[in-house]
Amino acid sequence: MMAAPPTGMAGILLLFAMLALGVPIGVSLGIVGIGGTILVLGLEPGLIKAGVVVFDTMTRYELGTLPLFLLVAHLCFSADASRDLFDAAARLLGHRRGGLALASIGGCATFGAVNGSSLATAATVGLVALPEMRARGYSDSLATGTLAAGGTLGPLIPPSGALIVFGIIAEQSIGTLFTAALLPALTQMLLYMGAIAILVRFKPEIAPPTPRASWRARFQGIARVTDLLLLIVVMISGIALGWFTPSEAASVGCVGAMLISLRRGRLNRHSMMKALEETLRTSGMITLIIVGALMFSVFISITGITGAIGAFLEGLHAGPTVTMLAIAAILLLLGSVLDGLALMLLTTPILLPIVVGLHLSPIWFGIFLVRAMEIGFVHPPIGMNLYVIHGIAPDVPLSRIFRGVVPFLIADLFHLLLIILVPASVMFLPDLLAR
Repeated sequence: MMAAPPTGMAGILLLFAMLALGVPIGVSLGIVGIGGTILVLGLEPGLIKAGVVVFDTMTRYELGTLPLFLLVAHLCFSADASRDLFDAAARLLGHRRGGLALASIGGCATFGAVNGSSLATAATVGLVALPEMRARGYSDSLATGTLAAGGTLGPLIPPSGALIVFGIIAEQSIGTLFTAALLPALTQMLLYMGAIAILVRFKPEIAPPTPRASWRARFQGIARVTDLLLLIVVMISGIALGWFTPSEAASVGCVGAMLISLRRGRLNRHSMMKALEETLRTSGMITLIIVGALMFSVFISITGITGAIGAFLEGLHAGPTVTMLAIAAILLLLGSVLDGLALMLLTTPILLPIVVGLHLSPIWFGIFLVRAMEIGFVHPPIGMNLYVIHGIAPDVPLSRIFRGVVPFLIADLFHLLLIILVPASVMFLPDLLAR
C-alpha cells in the first residue's frame, strides 16, 4: 500500500525540507532513503537492503578512483599550480583587448582539469586573476562574471569528480564518461571566450589591453607549467585511448603530482600530510553522499514515482527533443535553489530511467546533467560561484556580479540546447574510439 508514487513524492518533499533546514545532503538522502524503504518494505527487509547497498558501495573498485584524483589536486595546490597557469595564459593573451579575461577562462579550464571542482576552481583562480584584472582597469562586472562562469568548467573536464559520482550511481563506464566530456568542455570554453570577444568589441572600455609580453617571457611562463600540462595530457589521453583505467590514471597522476611538487621544492612532510588530510576529509564526505544517494534511489524506485513521471511524459506524446527540453527546464528551475551535487543525486534516480526509455544514451545524459548542474553555480538566487567571487571581492555589489555573469549564462543555455539538439556533440569521441 505504501509502495505508491505519493509516498515517493512525500519523501522528496521531506528531503527538500531537510535540506532547507541545513541538514547535510548525505545525511538527508540516507535518512529519507532508509526510512522510506523501511516504511515500504518493512523493518527487517529495509535494514537488510540498506546493509547490502552500503556493503556493495564501499567495495566498488571505482570508488577508489575519487580519492586518488583528489590527492592529485591537493598535491598540485602545494606546487602553486593555479598562479603559474594564470601567469602563463596572461603572458600569451594579456596584450589583447579582454586578454586577461580570456586568460582566466584558459586558467580555469586547465586548473579544472587538475581539480575538478567548480567552487575550488573559481576561488583559486579568482584569488590570482581578479586583483590583476581590476588593477589593469577591467570592469568589475566582466572580471567577476568571467571567473564565476570559468569555474563551472572544472566538473566537465576530466578527471571530474562529478562524472565519477554519476558513473557510480548510474553504473556507467567512468572512462567513457571522461572521453565524452572532452568535446563539450572544449565547446563550452570556446563559447565563453566568444562571449568575452563580443562584449569587448561593443564595449572596449571594459577591458583595456595590457603591455605585450616578450616572446622570451611567454616561453618562460609556458616552461613553468609544462610539467603540469604534460601530466594532464597523460592522464586524459591514457584513459581515452585505453592505455590504462581511470584508477590507474589516478595512480599515475598521484606519482606525477608528487614529482612535480618535489621538483618545485614544495614536497615536504607538512604539505604531504595536509594533502592527505584534505583528501580524506573530502573523500569521506562524498562517500557518505554516494551511499545516501543510492539508498534514496532504492526508495524512489520501489515507490514507482519514476514510472509515474515517465507515464506522464509519454502521455504528452512528445518526442525525445521536447521531453529533454522539459527536463532541462526542470533541472534549471531546481538548480536555482539546490547546489549542483544535490541536484544530480536527487534527479538521477528519477530521470535516468526516463531518458533510457527515450532510447538516449546514459553517457550522453551524464554529460547533459553535469552541464545543467553547473549552470546552477552561476544561476541566481543560489549561484554559489557568485558568492565565492563576492567573498574574494566583497566591495563589489552582488547585483554587479549577477549582471556580469548574464552573458556567460546565455552561453551556457545555448550550449545546453546544442547538447540536446546535436547529441553527436557529446557522443562523437566515444563512438569514434569504440569502432
